[in-house]
Amino acid sequence: MTASRRRPKKLTAEALIRAIASSTAIETGQSVESIERKLKLKDSRFLHLSLAK
Repeated sequence: MTASRRRPKKLTAEALIRAIASSTAIETGQSVESIERKLKLKDSRFLHLSLAK
């Protein structure tokens, strides 16, 4: 019996931000929406850093 190989889904920046926001929300007790909003801000002091993929 051979196992079929699945192609991994491409991870979008939107999905990555949502995952980070929800994980952080669980740990900090903040709302997912507020954390997600902060991550999407373009005037962040960490704008020069990119998210790992």
